[in-house]
Amino acid sequence: MHALNPVYTALPTTIFEHMSGLAREYGAINLGQGFPDAPPPAALSAAVARAMAERSHHYPPMVGIPELRDAIAAFYQRRQGLDLTRDQVIVTSGATEAVAAAVLGVVSPGDEVLLFQPAYDAYAPLVRRVGGVPVFVPLMPPHWAYDRDAIVAAITPKTRAMIVNDPLNPAGTVMDAAQRAMLSQIAVTHDLFVICDEVWETVRFDGGTHVSLLAEPGMATRTVKIGSAGKIFGATGWKVGWMIAAPEVAAVLAKAHQFLTFTTPPMLQWAIAEGLADDALIDGQVADWASTRAVLGDGLRANGFAVLPGVATWFSCIDLAASGIAIDDRTVAERLVREAGVASIPLSALWEGDDAPRHILRLCHSKPAAMLQDALARIVRWRDGLRGED
Repeated sequence: MHALNPVYTALPTTIFEHMSGLAREYGAINLGQGFPDAPPPAALSAAVARAMAERSHHYPPMVGIPELRDAIAAFYQRRQGLDLTRDQVIVTSGATEAVAAAVLGVVSPGDEVLLFQPAYDAYAPLVRRVGGVPVFVPLMPPHWAYDRDAIVAAITPKTRAMIVNDPLNPAGTVMDAAQRAMLSQIAVTHDLFVICDEVWETVRFDGGTHVSLLAEPGMATRTVKIGSAGKIFGATGWKVGWMIAAPEVAAVLAKAHQFLTFTTPPMLQWAIAEGLADDALIDGQVADWASTRAVLGDGLRANGFAVLPGVATWFSCIDLAASGIAIDDRTVAERLVREAGVASIPLSALWEGDDAPRHILRLCHSKPAAMLQDALARIVRWRDGLRGED
């Protein structure tokens, strides 16, 4: 038998699939992989059923159906004040495919790409797969701020781009105006593309409005903005995402996209186009997640756990050391799923190198309240049991 590609034989299974696999094996509550257990809004499900009955099931346009591209442009005009046209919108099969297409379109062999850790675990492998070199810049807890000196020190003549995740998974933090201005100034000064993974842009609990790096001075032609219907509507399995870029940039990204998934199911696209026009639907989702976030966060704090500050995403993070648990995050995650029946994500799994914080655990709070209360009780019992080991 011929040898398989060593690039992939050497890669581990993603931490998300690993922990979800353990959750299935042990019958555990899965607070690891980020997805709500509830179905998407009924109006969205009705829209996709109607589209399946009344619309075409055949290949849609490679860049996305016009109705969805227009709806995405209108959504960003209404919600974020961005002046977009459909020529700037490419529909993809999920945001990870959008990241892949953006990396393929922007990065050439030998190019260096700045990645800010903790980072979604697809970024570095995608950069390496096109022959690029990931260069890691750490963001340190508890505030996860971007440090100008560290960023500038990491830039070389080979630096081509940076990938920025805002709001930040797993920390749930959001860049302020000063950080956006700083990153955009660095990008302009050093002639860098910025791939902006903004999939959590609507999932905020501070009442704030997302502001994209795309809107900063000098960034219109050097930014790829990535969004996700799965995150907006809690429909992660639908795998509908998109890229936003200047028309000339979008045309190149579309050429990369055409050889990845080519198209996305048209009935899902029509349904998402309807959903994006309904602000009450979107805001209602966020309100529901805010309530379950409070169930988990308030419960953790009431039981003596140190919850890191955050205002966005489906995730809450525990500082294990500050919570009196002197065990590293990977060990805690493995023991929790096996011994307590609760799956989580160790933050160090979203970090490359030896300088990763190893005392932070990520829990998904976009779950039914009863499930979160059950998980909390299990975690507390497990934590209390540790004291008997001393």
